[in-house]
Amino acid sequence: MESGAPSESASAKRRRKKLNRRMMLAGALGVGALAIGSGVQRRIAASRVEAPPVTVGGLAVTCNLTLPVACAAAAQNAVKGDEPLTFGYSRYTGWPEVKESLMSGSIQAAYMLAPLVMDLADKDVPVKIVSIGHRSGAVIMVRTDSPYRSFRDLTGKRVAIPSRFAVDFLFLRRMLASEGMTVDQVEVVEMAPADMPAALYVNGVDAYCTGEPFGAAAQSAGYARPLSMTRDEWPRYMCCVLTVREELIASNRPLVQTLVDHVLGAGLWLDQRPEHRERAIQIAATPEYFNQDPNILRFVMTNPSDRVTYGDLRMVPQEFEDMMQMSVEAGTLRRPVAYEKYVDSSFARVARPAPILL
Repeated sequence: MESGAPSESASAKRRRKKLNRRMMLAGALGVGALAIGSGVQRRIAASRVEAPPVTVGGLAVTCNLTLPVACAAAAQNAVKGDEPLTFGYSRYTGWPEVKESLMSGSIQAAYMLAPLVMDLADKDVPVKIVSIGHRSGAVIMVRTDSPYRSFRDLTGKRVAIPSRFAVDFLFLRRMLASEGMTVDQVEVVEMAPADMPAALYVNGVDAYCTGEPFGAAAQSAGYARPLSMTRDEWPRYMCCVLTVREELIASNRPLVQTLVDHVLGAGLWLDQRPEHRERAIQIAATPEYFNQDPNILRFVMTNPSDRVTYGDLRMVPQEFEDMMQMSVEAGTLRRPVAYEKYVDSSFARVARPAPILL
């Protein structure tokens, strides 16, 4: 595959138009005044012509919550005229769609599964991780009325995971190993996270392992309970990482740095005060971002408050190395991949978390 991005596809053009509309509607997120001065509009319009904002793809999962916060903060600054709009959010429905868009160059940046980025880089797709997006945030759910109290109880049972490239799969393997089991002792099925709560409700699966808010959706409805949570078993767990194409790094390092600074700023802001999380819920729940029930997002943020954390987004090479080795052992990576092959830590080393004033 050539490293240069192909001409913009029809779907990419639609996403670009959506991003431009989002900028003009930023007031709907509560980030600007009801009326925008014509001078500010001219400055924003001029910046859009000179440098179209980079679309950052993401899923509607709370492991991606730093992204809508960062994008909303950037949109607010653009509306106020403090700086041009350089990046914005586009919602995707699944990892395969994000992967294909990033591989083709239809988007230049996205939140991705870390092992999937390792695999793409190993196959010479020109992508690099420049930041992580969260800590913890995965759960393994069973029915409230089930007899399952340990992983040994799941022997021979159907357990859903989002993907074998998902770190949720590594979490499941880790928890099975803690009770002397292997993944071969359960029936693993791949399923879209949004379908998992309903599948558990109708007994289509006996358990599922995924990121939030899809555990909280079933738990808050009363028919599911966590069998295990990363907050208890793997608090420095990470799965979603900010990934950019190498040509964007080569052509516009300041933009990538701005994006990293906003993600890190969003992480610190989210963990500073409960009211910040409530504001993030109000933003993320809107159709422009996650388009989800704010009550479910609120459940994730408060039951307990460290179900997902965002303040410590340090890039620790050994943590990536450990994850890479676990992925090789799981068979999701065909061979070990060098850290420098899939990570560019230069932006994190000089990052200055952007102030988030939402």
